[in-house]
Amino acid sequence: MSEHPDNRRRFKRIEFDAKTELRQGEYIWQVKLIDLSLKGLLVERPEPWLGDKQEDFFVDIQLSKDVDIEMEVHLTHEEKGHLGFVCKHISLESIQQLRRLIELNLADEAELERELAALIEI
Repeated sequence: MSEHPDNRRRFKRIEFDAKTELRQGEYIWQVKLIDLSLKGLLVERPEPWLGDKQEDFFVDIQLSKDVDIEMEVHLTHEEKGHLGFVCKHISLESIQQLRRLIELNLADEAELERELAALIEI
């Protein structure tokens, strides 16, 4: 069965497990990262969940002791115990780290270049 082109994700998500912190105002949650892409991430919803979906969040993904990916994100969906976020802002240093992480997890460098081109179009 082939997938209809309109149903395919524009950005390839990679499963990745890293120490991840979600912040909003005075709230800080340690969350389980499920996957991420050049455009966003999916985490398990923490308990208790007191996040305000009208306000933006900050996420810090710790790849190693000295390497982090930090993003300003917006909650786009909440379902089945998961929270999906879209990236609103990411620093140049963080996007370079994210690009490298995705590059290491994609077998096809051409696919990475297509995703980067699509990211620039947005």
